Amino acid sequence: MGVWTFYIQTSKKISCESIMADPLAQIIGLLHPGAPFSKCVTGSGPWRVRRTQSPNPYYVAVLKGSVRYWDHQSGEVIVNAGDFILIPSAQDFMMWSAVPSSDKDMVTDPVILPGGGYRVGSVDGPTDMRALVGYCIFQSEDAVLLSSLLPKLVVVRGEHRLAMLMQLLGEEAVGNKPGREVVLQHLLEVLLIEALRTTAEPGNSPGLLRGLSDERLAVAIRAMHAEPGRGWTVAELAREAAVSRSGFHDRFQSAVGMAPMEYLTAWRLTLAKDFLRKRELSVSVIARQVGYSSASAFSVAFARSVGVSPVRYAREAAAASAGRAAEEFEGAIA
Repeated sequence: MGVWTFYIQTSKKISCESIMADPLAQIIGLLHPGAPFSKCVTGSGPWRVRRTQSPNPYYVAVLKGSVRYWDHQSGEVIVNAGDFILIPSAQDFMMWSAVPSSDKDMVTDPVILPGGGYRVGSVDGPTDMRALVGYCIFQSEDAVLLSSLLPKLVVVRGEHRLAMLMQLLGEEAVGNKPGREVVLQHLLEVLLIEALRTTAEPGNSPGLLRGLSDERLAVAIRAMHAEPGRGWTVAELAREAAVSRSGFHDRFQSAVGMAPMEYLTAWRLTLAKDFLRKRELSVSVIARQVGYSSASAFSVAFARSVGVSPVRYAREAAAASAGRAAEEFEGAIA
């Protein structure tokens, strides 16, 4: 599938009648990614950069040379030209030059170059590293739940399609064309899906990617996402996966990090929140769409999990959305 074909498909609106059956694409779409910051960084000679307060997903696409990445969980990773790394929740990490460096080479504030971009290391030396770096934000209220299903570190090597996407993202981020924010959001959706689905090894940490890498569990996960309104039981999901009931439960818990019905319930409520924010369907219709026999049963489950009724949640979400729109309008005309 071509990059632009994939871009067009993921930019289509998700409706109740045609919910996407691809779990990974669904989760990325519901995260509502945005790109508030992106920059081109060049390096020369020895340098080191450390980030300790970066809770947002952080990415690095190396265009020339190589860099060394390190964090407490993943250890050291060498990222070469053409490689891409994504850190869904980067709390404390370090990057440094391919050439030997020490703490005295630590960069506090990169130098802003006259023609744009940033420089680490020697300002006058020859450029031996060039990378596009930045962070994105997950605007969904369920970002913590959804991003917890993603791996702690994604490393993609030598993927031409992803490099094309990064180039498009970089050009759009520094431009000022009409529709910039919409294009950035959809490019990021495609970028995240492309990076995650081309990851060769999902890692040892539990999460959706690890669950989807298990061909048996993947069948059950896709079934839940394809028909969230169906009255699934663990036994039925185990039959879908062609695994014994007890074996399926333990295997799912180990791979995904939560029990099958816990995952299904969390996913149903995540979908329900998205439907309520859109305010296009009644509570009773939403209840049926996400697997509840009645609006009252759905309301009780929703209030127990979220803390407010579906009606109040929709009302508060609409008020918050109107407030953000007003702030953006005032900022645009200021």
